[in-house]
Amino acid sequence: FKRYRMGILLKSCNAYKSKGFKVTVIFEYLLSLIFSNRSMYMNILTKNYCPGFSKDTAYRFLNSASINWQKFTTILAEQVTNQSLIDLTDAARDNVFIIDDTLYERNRSKKVELLSKVYDHARNRYCKGFRLLTLGWSDGNTFVPVSGSLLASENKKHQYQESTPDLDKRSLAFKRRQQAQRKATEVMMELIDLALTSGLKA
Repeated sequence: FKRYRMGILLKSCNAYKSKGFKVTVIFEYLLSLIFSNRSMYMNILTKNYCPGFSKDTAYRFLNSASINWQKFTTILAEQVTNQSLIDLTDAARDNVFIIDDTLYERNRSKKVELLSKVYDHARNRYCKGFRLLTLGWSDGNTFVPVSGSLLASENKKHQYQESTPDLDKRSLAFKRRQQAQRKATEVMMELIDLALTSGLKA
């Protein structure tokens, strides 16, 4: 948190609160859950390692439409890469961007926005869900996830659930929904452009 100035990084991506608990407190707790191998629900249920805030506070933070998570992960990846990894390898080594397109299955879901009929090439059948487009950086030894985007079907006929109609077109939430319905090749270039402007080199 101190080395990569997580508080400043979160604020630069519109993650801040006008009142209540600090964003860094909520984020640090949620991040620590990964290492404790317990969910927030189980911690509250067993009264072990309980957060000082309610679960609604955490959900409001995670569901905030104003936080630019793509920008956050990209800038964080740039700082980790340029501050900690670049000096560990030879300058002559080629660093690369890696793009991965993975099926994100949601077969039990019914009312998820932009839920689509997606073709699974591994099993040669259609299923409900999204395509998860992920951009990563690698120096040949280390892989650093940079950014990602959930992609729905461009074809309205293949969408089980439409997007929220009354969103402000200037908002980040609207832009993300528009991005989800574009071609993977276009979104790929957007993720790469963001990575390059943030300072990642590959």
